[in-house]
Amino acid sequence: MASQTLRPWFTATKCLRRQYYRPPVAIRTMYTAPGNEMTLQSQDDWRSMQENRARFKLLYDLFNEYGSTQTRNNTFQPHHAYTRAIGPSQATLSALIASGAHFGHTKSLMNPNFLPYAYGVRAGLTIIDLDQTLPLLRRAANVVRAISQRGGTIIFVGTRPDLREIIRKAAGRLDEQGYHIGERWLPGTLTNRNQLFQIEGQNYRITPDLVVFLNPIANMNAIRECAIQHVPTIGIVDSNVDPRIVMYPIPANDESPRTAQLISGVLSIAGREGVLARKEAEKDLRRRADRRVILERLAGQAA
Repeated sequence: MASQTLRPWFTATKCLRRQYYRPPVAIRTMYTAPGNEMTLQSQDDWRSMQENRARFKLLYDLFNEYGSTQTRNNTFQPHHAYTRAIGPSQATLSALIASGAHFGHTKSLMNPNFLPYAYGVRAGLTIIDLDQTLPLLRRAANVVRAISQRGGTIIFVGTRPDLREIIRKAAGRLDEQGYHIGERWLPGTLTNRNQLFQIEGQNYRITPDLVVFLNPIANMNAIRECAIQHVPTIGIVDSNVDPRIVMYPIPANDESPRTAQLISGVLSIAGREGVLARKEAEKDLRRRADRRVILERLAGQAA
């Protein structure tokens, strides 16, 4: 009876006994030939080890050309659309499909004016034709690039909670020329701006040069105000939306955050290219002006 009582204590003592770490005897490097590790005792052993290492390195370099070069950094990841926005030239159909841009609403909700952008119906859902979405996306990117290159202001509008961080990131890529509205569009922001901005309106330009809508159905008042003030608009139109409500429609799924990340990233990258081109042009003008001043001074001294 006593032995049965003490046996658990002996077992616990044995498990809690201190164990010392024993380092490995030899560590094989990448270019070391696999096999039994030997101790170098003479010049022949050293020469043999060098030959084996060179032979293994030759085989490693030979077969390394046939291995895969894909890593986490050079392959598509779901978070890359937000952290690593792509430009208009890098936008592909596979990227649009991966973001779910081809999914529309049910067939019964399809707007008749959206029919030219519909590919077909699958399982009761309207499939958007991405062969038309991609060129329209690049056309909108060209508009954003041209406006930002001429010093215009661009507003990104996305009033859903999942779109606020997306538009903030997109507007940040345009520096001082980009703005974003993540809350409700205040009625009369453009049509009644003299009453809303009595003091600020005297010192700032309130009317934007371009407005990008990520969810146009929820911002119909803003679209009407832009139409009244003749402000060009870009919008993601789904199968239940009339593409004519915006000036530059982009047929895609407007309920997918990944689609909004991809499209806003492409447009913002195009806008950043325009901003950089404008800064380079200004630097070139200043450089030419400085050179002209230097030449005039040298000519005056020579005279």
